Amino acid sequence: MISPDIHSQIAVAVALLRTGGTVAFPTETVYGLGADVSNSSAVQRIFDIKKRPATHPLIVHFADPSQLNHWAQEIPKQAWQLAERFWPGPLTLILPRRHHIPKIVTGGQDTVGLRVPDHPIALALLNALGHERALAAPSANQFGHVSPTTAAHVHEELGDAVDMILDGGACRVGLESTIVGFNDQTAIVLRPGGIPLDALVEVLHGHVVFPDRKDHVGRVSGSLASHYAPATPLELCSTEALWRRALELEAKGLRVVIMERSTQNRDRPENKNIVRFFMPREPDVYGSLLYATLRRFDQERFDCLLIEEPPDEPAWMAIADRLQRASCVPGCEIQTDDYDTALAARE
Repeated sequence: MISPDIHSQIAVAVALLRTGGTVAFPTETVYGLGADVSNSSAVQRIFDIKKRPATHPLIVHFADPSQLNHWAQEIPKQAWQLAERFWPGPLTLILPRRHHIPKIVTGGQDTVGLRVPDHPIALALLNALGHERALAAPSANQFGHVSPTTAAHVHEELGDAVDMILDGGACRVGLESTIVGFNDQTAIVLRPGGIPLDALVEVLHGHVVFPDRKDHVGRVSGSLASHYAPATPLELCSTEALWRRALELEAKGLRVVIMERSTQNRDRPENKNIVRFFMPREPDVYGSLLYATLRRFDQERFDCLLIEEPPDEPAWMAIADRLQRASCVPGCEIQTDDYDTALAARE
């Protein structure tokens, strides 16, 4: 249910979008930074605000799955099956673009990422924008940083660079959408996300290629080796190595945060320079809290963030993907023999 106040804000947002403005809005995954997909200069503002490479494509958000034909062509039956099952929802389909979609949106490619978000404010905004209208919208943050899951996150990072922020509370899923491309009769999972992989398999009767075996079908959002990264240097550690690494860093005078999931080390004595934070053991809840937790520890200015590796299980694949990319930021590795250099790289 949307309040009358939100309806009035949506009317203002639509007026801004129709005149080339940018609006941050909530989805079930993360907050998006939207511009009218047909307005190339407005779309360029997104790239400028985010400091996003021009070759990195945006995802097009629209209101009704029945409009898929308006945005894509040569649509395989598998795409229709997934759209029917998962839209509105956290699924992005990579398909050949219709020629009225500017190539600035697709990073110069002939394919486009398309999705119908599952959030009442996002859908109300898209419906108010008008029939056969859409928003090009990446996450509402600086390129490569941790995605925002609240309106406050957007304001903290982008400030007045965005013309308007619609506040829809905390995002329910908290991780970006699953991205699926197609090669003949096979669906290719290009980025794990909010749709469980076994659900894709069920709908397509097993004709799915998973990330560790994926073919190359072009550039897609969030696919760089380094992405989703906090400012605090982040390391992934096995359960067995987690505390050994924490004590090694603490001995060098560093303030360390440990994000734990298992119960293996819960009886360890307190240490004033090592802060412990216990994450949920359920992957859905863990995912919904992950980005907000990373942002919190960034604000508290710790020297290093150690995260226990998630289980090697399908339900944890999206979380593992985000943490792996977040730990691959050049210059942000903590070197115990050169701590000052590492901190300078972080700044």
